[in-house]
Amino acid sequence: MRHDKVGSVMTTEVVRAEYGTPFKEVARLLAEHRISGLPVVDEDEKVIGVLSETDLMTRQAQAPDLYRTRRRFPAVALTKPAKRRAAKARARTAGQLMTEPPVTVRADNTVAEAARTMVERGVERLPVVDEEDRLVGIVTRRDLLRVFLRPDREIHDEVVEEVLERTLWLTPGSVDVSVTEGVVTLAGRLERKSDAEIAVSMTPRIDGVVAVVDQLTYRLDDSHLQPARQGPHGVTEDWLRSL
Repeated sequence: MRHDKVGSVMTTEVVRAEYGTPFKEVARLLAEHRISGLPVVDEDEKVIGVLSETDLMTRQAQAPDLYRTRRRFPAVALTKPAKRRAAKARARTAGQLMTEPPVTVRADNTVAEAARTMVERGVERLPVVDEEDRLVGIVTRRDLLRVFLRPDREIHDEVVEEVLERTLWLTPGSVDVSVTEGVVTLAGRLERKSDAEIAVSMTPRIDGVVAVVDQLTYRLDDSHLQPARQGPHGVTEDWLRSL
């Protein structure tokens, strides 16, 4: 079954900063290249952190207001998050301002794996690294959404070949497959309920499938002969909403 890899959708010409890159230079890079974040690398091109517009805004928001009247407050113990914010308020370089450790992926990870990482970690971009954690590219949410530009005809052919013929060993025409704007409709009568469940659970795993409409029927209910299974029916649609 075809799964797009991160390497096929990532950007290889990556705007990056080094630990000592000044704050204003980082702001200039983001504005000039119209990006919302970038990786920070060391002298060996290994990714050591990530910088975003949010980090820059945090720095500005935490900076002291020189126009306010000074007032004395008793010293209080700062929490760890408060200490991090205070440190960012004094940051002058990318290394002092970056978020670490960085969340990264490999070029051979699937698009689905990268998307899951983004959602779970709450990030909008992932530096792509090699086996030695050196920067080789970057992937954004927009890049991952490219799989949904896949033509309906390609999706149709893969459902027929990979799900119906190779997995279920069904003869051509056993199931009517139609695809409209990435939505796959499966219709027809199969021999066993388990075959229908497999078809419905495997189809969303194909790259580019937005949702599956199940119109399958079956002659024999064999559910009592097999352990209960829960297929990922609708997983792609849920993933899109989370993005």
